[in-house]
Amino acid sequence: MKAPPAGNDNLEAKAPPACAICGRPRVEKYNPFCSKRCADVDLYRWLNGKYAIPASDEPDEKSQDASSDDE
Repeated sequence: MKAPPAGNDNLEAKAPPACAICGRPRVEKYNPFCSKRCADVDLYRWLNGKYAIPASDEPDEKSQDASSDDE
């Protein structure tokens, strides 16, 4: 068996990127998904708040300054 030439790591075949929802190979038309179904699943998750970014409940500096001026 012949050893691969040194320094040619880029020649190795890489697996195509997987669908962001189910892990199957992506389809260009629905990138980064494999099908309309997976694209719709992702949209549903966004619309229902599953991907919501948590907000902090810390008061703003402006509201603290305004309340201290009233005293």
